[in-house]
Amino acid sequence: MNAADPTDRVESGPQTSAPLVLRFAGIGSESLPEVGGKAANLGVLTAAGFPVPPGVCVTTEAYRRVAAGAGLEEVLDALAAVPADDVASLGELASRARDLVLHAPVPADIADAVRLGARGPVAVRSSATAEDLPHASFAGQQDTYLNVVGADATLEAVRRCWASLWTDRATSYRAAHGIDHRSVRLAVVIQEMVQPEVAGVMFTANPVTGRRREAVIDAAPGLGEAVVSGAVNPDHFVVDVATGRITERRPGDKRLAVRPAPGGGVERVERAGAGADEFCLTDAQVSALAELGGQVEAHYGAPQDIEWAVDAAGALWLTQARPITTLFPIPEHRPGSGETGDGDGTRIYFSLSVAQGVYRPITPMGMSAFRLLSAAGAGVLGFPVHDREAGAPVFAEAAGRMFADVTGVIRSRAGRAILPRLLDVMEARSAKVLRALADDPRFTVTRRSVRPALLRAARVAARHRIPERAAQALLNPEAARRRVERLTAETRSRLASPPGATSLERLDHVERRLGDSVFQVIPRIAPAPAAGFAMLGLAHRLLGGLARPGELQTVLRGLPHNVTTEMDLELWHLASRIRADADAAALLLDTPAAELATRFHDGTLPAVVREGLRGFLAAHGMRTVAEIDLGVPRWSEDPQHVIGVLANYLRLDDPALAPDALFAEGAAEAERMVGTLAARAGGLRGRVIRFALGRTRALAGLRELPKHHLVSVLAAMRAELAAVGADLADRGLLSRPDDVFLLTFPEVRAALTAPPRHPGTPAGVVAERRQEAARELLRRHLPRVLLSDGTEPEAVRQPGAPADGSLTGTPASAGTVTGVARVVLDPVGAHLAPGEILVCPSTDPGWTPLFLTAGGLVMEMGGANSHGAVVAREYGIPAVVGVAHATERVSTGLRITVDGTSGTITVP
Repeated sequence: MNAADPTDRVESGPQTSAPLVLRFAGIGSESLPEVGGKAANLGVLTAAGFPVPPGVCVTTEAYRRVAAGAGLEEVLDALAAVPADDVASLGELASRARDLVLHAPVPADIADAVRLGARGPVAVRSSATAEDLPHASFAGQQDTYLNVVGADATLEAVRRCWASLWTDRATSYRAAHGIDHRSVRLAVVIQEMVQPEVAGVMFTANPVTGRRREAVIDAAPGLGEAVVSGAVNPDHFVVDVATGRITERRPGDKRLAVRPAPGGGVERVERAGAGADEFCLTDAQVSALAELGGQVEAHYGAPQDIEWAVDAAGALWLTQARPITTLFPIPEHRPGSGETGDGDGTRIYFSLSVAQGVYRPITPMGMSAFRLLSAAGAGVLGFPVHDREAGAPVFAEAAGRMFADVTGVIRSRAGRAILPRLLDVMEARSAKVLRALADDPRFTVTRRSVRPALLRAARVAARHRIPERAAQALLNPEAARRRVERLTAETRSRLASPPGATSLERLDHVERRLGDSVFQVIPRIAPAPAAGFAMLGLAHRLLGGLARPGELQTVLRGLPHNVTTEMDLELWHLASRIRADADAAALLLDTPAAELATRFHDGTLPAVVREGLRGFLAAHGMRTVAEIDLGVPRWSEDPQHVIGVLANYLRLDDPALAPDALFAEGAAEAERMVGTLAARAGGLRGRVIRFALGRTRALAGLRELPKHHLVSVLAAMRAELAAVGADLADRGLLSRPDDVFLLTFPEVRAALTAPPRHPGTPAGVVAERRQEAARELLRRHLPRVLLSDGTEPEAVRQPGAPADGSLTGTPASAGTVTGVARVVLDPVGAHLAPGEILVCPSTDPGWTPLFLTAGGLVMEMGGANSHGAVVAREYGIPAVVGVAHATERVSTGLRITVDGTSGTITVP
């Protein structure tokens, strides 16, 4: 029934046709602005025939009129200016708003309409326009009143619900999610009370592991408030929704029950002699509940968080339903991404975003670029892709993050042997997860012969002369470096489109270059550093047990020819020149980075800063944080981060801690260690070890060159697309030029080729994607590996923390340091005092300038050969990587000890 149907209106206001009260039967999903999320869901469930206790909704029109007379304007103006992290100010303003609403007069027609809804004991629940939404549930942010008896008590409960729109928690939640306080209004649900024998909560997907079609039910005697508030240890059930089979049951002690009190309200009742081994639901009731939950999920098309109750007659009621907003989306399976053999069709998705240390969502244009790159990479490996814009079949996307479908790899004998070993040194936690999945019967080996994989690898190696190039690098490292430099320089010289190119020609140029300037070149760059690390492996094998823990890592300190460490040291040398100019140094230390960036572009900075930055950005301005996403501005466009790092360097006043001195000291220590290990082995073996480690030091620093080349290409392609964006903005198709990065290649092509009288209008798409990106930036947890049934394998069996409270990970850079932790989630604008221990989720080259002043490094992702680990070793700072939940377990200011040799972090 439509919300506008007059038979479902209980009362309307005299000054407007907008209803003041609507029955559930008159509420649909389109009624959200009038009734809020909770009431809209109850109306949808009612219309679909689900067992919902009847009730009415006091609409947002009633709240609007009451709030209009409350004098909230001054508070709303103040809230608009308060940052989301200023919790104290938000709380103070929320308190003022609550008081104003509580004491605002309620017009007589609204009071009469509310009283009409009070028939018998009722539950009075808040229903905000920004709650129970697909992207933000707002669960528990506003108030609920149970077993309200009488018309006056109902009116008072409604008034308090209105005021609860301004609780501290609701106000902070809106601020954190970027929701305008002026845009939110509150409706109130008045619903007949179910007198339950048992009640609780059901998730139709497992909220811990993410597995879809696996219902998780918590149940306790009495009202569900006991379960929702955490006042009781409930009975716990896990049910396979498809079969109704209960896969897990765990009794709770159920020592307390919340029950309706005589005369109104609720009371907490101690349950003396409650049997901990007795369940409050029968197996039949659990299965029926899971089946009903599956029907609700099917109706909405998404997993649901449901509150339910069973009355004395055994009838099952649904009192609330909302989307589960915390589940990570499942990547869409594409045909051709690997056979499934005799399994059940479950796919394994490996997070490329996590592996690259990029936690933020990739822009749509950045994702579109990686689809093209994946198609080019697949072609190099002998798997031609017909639809390049769709990408390689194994490429997948979810929540703006990149994934690879590795099902076929794990189900092959060669793949399951090679991939985890590669990840051991890149992303050790993912390697552990994939090894565990190899034991899962759903992913048994279906390709037993390694011969096809070996033949394919041999063909690729021969086609790109990889063995020959590796041998040349070992024979003459200097000549190999010169060849690589010439190759990359020649490639970069061809990256710009011809003068006078049209936007469509620029777009064609970008797509061609992404196909031929990366994966056709990288196989010619990578053999040299690969040969260096192969020599490290040879030395490790020859040394056997002669090398003590951490000694081979010492050989990798102060590696020459690393473009990233060279960049960081250049920035340090610039800071040293600025320090010599007292006025310039004071300016950098006392002025916000954003203001300094504006002055740089205006050309009004002191000469030593202006010219130094120009020189640095001319060489390294194509870099940035999350630089693999071509949709992200480069340092040359926005140098705030670089300026902030310069200010951090200026705070380092101990000459003994100067990064260039520490780097030189590390290099000298590494050379001494080469001699020590060679002498310890002695004889011919010692001479071979000396040669191998010498080649490691000569070549391993080149490991950054393939990614550096990729980033150079992406930066050049970004410049081309920026010109296309400017053209589209001039035509009125985009609001501003950089909106082009919120579109994909096909969408830009469609806009450029649309007939003049019917141009494409992507502005609406851009606005939606900007909002979606803002929401995704708030997502803190990303799965390393995700199954197509929604399961996050790492969450299924989380290992318990060590008894002493320490954290463990992968040793990455030897040494021990004790210092003050600094948790950094975004390096832009971060202040790291000299000697502080950097604790972060991940790093890419955009982070590494912070390493120069860090006393140690702790990372949630990575392996012994991941980017952060390599740079930490080169700078000689102790580091442990792959530490689960490090940014949650460690807080800024905590004094911790990092042991980079054993891989432990001691937390008080």
